[in-house]
Amino acid sequence: MKQPAIKISHSSLGTVATLALALLLGATAAAAPVWLDELDLSKTSQGWGEAHKNKSVDGHALTLGNVVFEHGLGTHAESVLYLNLQGGAEKFSATVGVDAEVNNDATSVEFSVIGDGKTLWQSGVMRAGTPAKALEVNLTGIKNLILMVGDAGDGINYDHADWANAKFEISGARPETVAAPHEDAVILTPPAPPTPRINGAAIFGVRPGHALLFMISATGVRPMTFSADHLPKGITLDAKTGLLVGALAQPGEYVVTLHARNQFGTDQRALKIVCGDQIALTPPMGWNSWNCFAGAVSAEKVKAAADALIKSGLQNHGWNYINIDDFWQTHRDSKDPTLQGPARDAAGRILPNPRFPDMKGLADYVHSKGLKIGLYSSPGPWTCGGCVGSFGHELEDAQQYAEWGFDYVKYDWCSYSPELEAKRGSATNLGVIKSWSAAAPKKLTEQMYPYAVMQAALAKADRDIVYSLCQYGMGDVWTWGAQVNGNCWRTTGDITDSWGSMAGIGFAQAGHEKFAGPGHWNDPDMLVVGKLGWGSLRPTRLTPNEQYTHISLWCLLASPLLIGCDMTQLDEFTLSLLSNDEVLAVNQDSLGKQAGRIAKNGDLEVWAKDMADGSKAIGLFNRGTTETGVEVKWTDLGLTGKHLVRDLWRQKDLGTFADAFKASVPRHGVVLIRVGK
Repeated sequence: MKQPAIKISHSSLGTVATLALALLLGATAAAAPVWLDELDLSKTSQGWGEAHKNKSVDGHALTLGNVVFEHGLGTHAESVLYLNLQGGAEKFSATVGVDAEVNNDATSVEFSVIGDGKTLWQSGVMRAGTPAKALEVNLTGIKNLILMVGDAGDGINYDHADWANAKFEISGARPETVAAPHEDAVILTPPAPPTPRINGAAIFGVRPGHALLFMISATGVRPMTFSADHLPKGITLDAKTGLLVGALAQPGEYVVTLHARNQFGTDQRALKIVCGDQIALTPPMGWNSWNCFAGAVSAEKVKAAADALIKSGLQNHGWNYINIDDFWQTHRDSKDPTLQGPARDAAGRILPNPRFPDMKGLADYVHSKGLKIGLYSSPGPWTCGGCVGSFGHELEDAQQYAEWGFDYVKYDWCSYSPELEAKRGSATNLGVIKSWSAAAPKKLTEQMYPYAVMQAALAKADRDIVYSLCQYGMGDVWTWGAQVNGNCWRTTGDITDSWGSMAGIGFAQAGHEKFAGPGHWNDPDMLVVGKLGWGSLRPTRLTPNEQYTHISLWCLLASPLLIGCDMTQLDEFTLSLLSNDEVLAVNQDSLGKQAGRIAKNGDLEVWAKDMADGSKAIGLFNRGTTETGVEVKWTDLGLTGKHLVRDLWRQKDLGTFADAFKASVPRHGVVLIRVGK
């Protein structure tokens, strides 16, 4: 029988209870209490949602076990709150744990109290149902305090964490919350040289008979001319733009030597064109509309993004997708006339809303820039935003996407449920082979099925379309996404531009590396740098060092790289993050390996990725709150002897090192190196 909740209220405690509580918490007569909730808690940074004073992150009463607390902070991993104690705090006490509103096995958090860079108290891993823990920390002589909730190393899902009954005992000035330490946006990426330098992917996949479009990415002063040796029959090259187009009739591998020439010199590089069943042999790189425009996207904004990508020069570094997210379709009940209209024509073909009057013309416009274009749908009747989905019309939609000329489909789970299958009609007759899932658990089969249905429809379209599964990692999608011919699959919930969200998602990818490779990639969601805001633009909340960590980690993870900011408002720092060819080469390496975590020591982590040339790309990460030395040992990499180390962000050789390499890494920062060839 569930016990009734006990409410702990400061004002309702009697004299005896107050005395007992004071003795329990170590209070002294000389020290006055200041509740944490009396301070400004808006400076709390966290991985999901908003921090709440005296409420859980979901807005309920703070509840640990069956005890309800009147005072405290409800937050969500990864969470950080900085405080200046101003010399007046003597003690800090609280009761911590996972709020009772969560009952999920994925929950795991760890509370830490850090004073002047040293850990004063740590809870150990706590999960849903773990008994609450009381803490009392002596703050004598401590100037700066950090209250932190980590994700315990497995991601931030359901990590609802409470600092209940949190208070300070003070004998002087009151503590105050402060912003995270300021960082200057230092640009590390050197300018590209004036001579030609061919960048981007060195391998490209296309299916027999399907249209090929590949832009040679090259930096250097324009005008520049391009040529190629050993071009296969059916492919032509525009010497002025570097655009390869055409189609290959026969399967096979074709090695082409690309050349770029300008007034300062020449460059050449091999490109392997693989004509077969697989596409997306390197992770897609481009832009997606959601993180900046959300439901306010339009054809004009999409064209502007394509123009801005070209103008910024990012195409010369390998960025080539322009993807429309939700809200290009008509809406089920919006009063906005730009979202109204018929959902489909008489033949069942989907129709865009008035913001997108000519989808084929839009695709042609993007293609004319040498770029590719993508769109969004859902296996349910409605998308996440309430627009028309593909349920029951998968075949018609796939055919329409191909006729319009789209190259990428993001397929988002929203509004789909297995119960819908009972209502499905003839659309199931798409040649889906069910035997592949006959032995799978029913729940897993239900999660796979709608993605198999759309894949079968896309297979009937006469076009290469990258297939991106978006269902937030349910059912360990990384273990089966390739079985439904997904080219990439989201491994997580939606990212936000906070350290907690980005780090909680990115570092939780450890162990997924064995499921990634050419043609099928783990996707920890889009990039959150630059000006974004999901409809209300503002600069990212990530600090400069956190942005370096973000880009470095996503490149090591061989993740799809989809820029989420407003391309028309790129600042120099953001542009430098997105145009470092040695960093991007880690992501686009033709071997297609995803990095794995090879060492972890508290907040310090080392990740390594095997590269096609035999070298290794290595990230030295500091998830902690103070600058710290991070070391990688050659034995952890399977190496011995001396090896050349190159700093990839600075594009600079650091020297030859025996046995190990160690670097000082700033808080929430990274040093990204390449070791070997």
